[in-house]
Order: sequence, then C-alpha cells, then structure tokens
Amino acid sequence: MSGKINSRNRACSLNRRQFLGSCSAGAAGLAAIPFFSRSLLAQSAQPLPSADKTRLRLVFTHRTPDKATWPYKGFDYQTREKELTEKLRQACPHIDFLPITVQSADDAKNMLQNDKNIDGYLVYMLGLWSWAPLEIAAANLPTIFVDDLYGGSGEFLRAFAAARRKKLKVIGVSSSRFEDVVDAVTCVYCVKMLRSSVILEVGSRPDWWGYLPYPLIEEHFGTKVVPITFDQLNEVYNKIDPEQARQCAQRWIDNAEKIVEPTTDEIRKSAAMYLALASLMQQHNARAVTVNCLDGFYKNKITAYPCLGFSQLNDDHCVGACEADMNCTVTMLVMSYLTSHPGFISDPVIDTSKNQIIYAHCVAPKKVFGPDGPANPYHIRSHSEDRSGAAVRSILPLGEITTTILFSPQKRQIILHQGKTVANIDEEKACRTKIAVEVMGDIDKLLNYWDQWTWHRVTYYGDYKQHVRNIATLLDYEVIEEA
Repeated sequence: MSGKINSRNRACSLNRRQFLGSCSAGAAGLAAIPFFSRSLLAQSAQPLPSADKTRLRLVFTHRTPDKATWPYKGFDYQTREKELTEKLRQACPHIDFLPITVQSADDAKNMLQNDKNIDGYLVYMLGLWSWAPLEIAAANLPTIFVDDLYGGSGEFLRAFAAARRKKLKVIGVSSSRFEDVVDAVTCVYCVKMLRSSVILEVGSRPDWWGYLPYPLIEEHFGTKVVPITFDQLNEVYNKIDPEQARQCAQRWIDNAEKIVEPTTDEIRKSAAMYLALASLMQQHNARAVTVNCLDGFYKNKITAYPCLGFSQLNDDHCVGACEADMNCTVTMLVMSYLTSHPGFISDPVIDTSKNQIIYAHCVAPKKVFGPDGPANPYHIRSHSEDRSGAAVRSILPLGEITTTILFSPQKRQIILHQGKTVANIDEEKACRTKIAVEVMGDIDKLLNYWDQWTWHRVTYYGDYKQHVRNIATLLDYEVIEEA
C-alpha cells in the first residue's frame, strides 16, 4: 500500500509548527475548515526559523587525503562531504545541519569548546583514524556514529563498541541504507521535540492507577503535563457550537461502514467532546491528551465518551490516549515523533493454541499508516463494557508487521514484542476493536511480564524495533523483548 512506503520516515519531513498545527488546526475556526477532508497536519507548512529547528552538528572525521589509509590515499573527502550534507538536508528539512571537518581529537575538543546551542552530533566517519568520535560522545549530548562503509569502518567499530560499554548516548549506524541514518537523526529530533511538548491529563488524580508524577515525566522527557479537571472540560464542552458538533458527527456517520447501537444524538455528543478536547489542546499548545474516561463516564462526571475523538486525533497525528494512562500517553507521544503511524492502546488477550495475541479496545485509529495513508473501514458501536455511548470498531489491515511497546518511566524501561496481523475478531465479548496478531517469538515467554507491567500495550503498524532501541539509548532506557 502506498501509505506504508511514503510514511516510514515521514517524521523527518515535518517541522514543529506542522506537528502542533495538526492539533491546533482542529480546534480553531473549525467552521472554516472542511471537516477532515484532508489531514489537518498539512494546514501549516511554512518553514521554521533556524533557531527553532533541531540543530545538529554534522561532523565529518578523517585524516588529510595525502595519508595512506582507508578509504585510500588521495580520496576526495570534500566532494563526499558536500554530497552527504545535501542528501541529509533534502531528507530532513526540519534539521539545521551544521557541517564541520574534524581530523584529530584536538580538533574535536576545540569544536566542543566553541559549540553553543547544539542539540546533538552526527559523526560521519569517512576515513581512518581521527580518534575524534569518542571525544565527541563524551560531551553527553545525543550522538550518532555513522560508518561511511569502507571508509571509517575500523574506527566506527572500535568507537561504537567503546561508547556502548561506557553507556554513552550514542546511536550507531553501519548500513548501506541511507534511510537508517535518517531514522537515527529522527531520534535526536524526537528528544528535542519532547522538551517542548505538552500533555493534558483530564480527570486524573495521584491515587489513579495510570498516574505518573509530573516531575518524573519532565525529568525524563522534558515534557510538561497540565492537569485538567472534569469541570474545566465540561465548561468547554457546554460551549461547543451544536452546528459544529452536528457537522463533525455527520462526517463520522457518512464515512462509517455501519452504525450499530448509537443514536445520532449520542454520536453528536461524542463530536462535541472531541471539539472540546481539541479546544483545550489548542489553548495549552498541547500535542497529547488523555482522559480518565471510565471513571468520568461511570460517575456521571462527563456525558460522552472520548473514543471517537481519540480515534480522530490519532488519525490526524496528535495523541488521544485512553483511561488517563500516562505510560501509554508518553509512549504515544514519543512514537509520534519517531513515526507518522498512530498507536493503538489495547487490553491484550492471548490465545496460545493459535500462537496469537489479540489487542482489544473500544477505540483504534482508522489511518494506521499515518494521516496521508489509506483509511480502513470502521463501525460506530457502543462502548462495550457498559453498552453505552459511542465508540469505534476499526477493521484493521491484515498481513502486516506490528511492533507493540510500552514505556515505563518508573522502571526506565521499554517493553516490546512484534507480530503479524492475521484476523479482525468479531466477538461481542470484550472491547469493540479486536485485531489478532501471530506472535513473532516465544508466546510462552510473552506470558511472563504482565504482573510487573500494566495490562495495556500500544501497537504500531510497522517494524519499529530499531527505532525503539535507538530512542532508548538516547533516553537511557533499557529495552525488554517480552517474546
């Protein structure tokens, strides 16, 4: 499908205003925007000033061309540097690449002393031996080591192994595939963006199972969490223009494959909830929102489930996360900067007889390959557990690799497993969206960790194992492969 091919590295073609615009455009002046006629992500496409970009020092390491060493005596380093710089700038226009040539450890020290406001280092090893890479990595900023194959290979292997042993913030790329360098650069971008991000947490409290201390999130990611009460949400909800809610609901109804239980009025309530959340996100310049929805709805603190709105937010490359689960919310926020693909929070079920894990929830994205990818069919159903309100059953694509993860700031760990989608389960019991995945690995091992982690996991369409490993290195997290 074209969505998969074009969206894999889409994060590397977006800027900060575009990311935030995908949220804020959905809330401001909605009457002037055709509802969801295209991804709201593209509403703001002006380039950012250089000062707002991720500033990445692009370091080319090699000796002078008169030296007999790899790649060979007389190699044209200058032309190679220009070629790589241009490729990187074309692939990652949101990055401000600052090229420099470093030929010794002393050169590296001088560079580090003079650098100001640098977000990270991309060290391209073009030749042997400069002895500069480890000097750069010791600065303790996000760093990428790249072997320009058959040029810097010996120095890359030695320096990267040493950096790993010292547990420095270094991603290593030794690959003939240029996109792997782009993926690594996106991780540095992700770290930068997390520091300017805002999460809204609605209706949570310190004794809630999904709560995380706000200072912990800010310490690990630099991300601000803004608490919102149910009263604050309801104040905005009650002011939503009924005509806007009607238009929004009608678009969801028109695009649905079928409506099963909910009335039109119930769907309009869900649309008003979506518009209220979007308005609050715009007000606080937030990229992500999570709502203590079950507690709120069961105790009559809110009058509509946010499920349909979460699905829309995730389709539009923002983050809408269930149940005030901050582990899932943080997971989805991080991954939103690494990939254009939205996450699917679920309560998993395991069927060992079929070597399957079934991800189940009453909400799911409809554009699993990103906002510019194809939309899959969906049904509008009631919320399953209480048979009330409006929710989503998304009919998800089959035959695709998935990566399922969860970040835990408390543990400073990321848990991960992978599989291949094999069936949409049509079963009245449990949550509405149910996608069965054939486990890649040992399904018996997959039974081992649930008492140490929450029941929830977040699933992504695509192979993102290396992305997760890379961002874990920069965040100083451990990756646990649970299958």
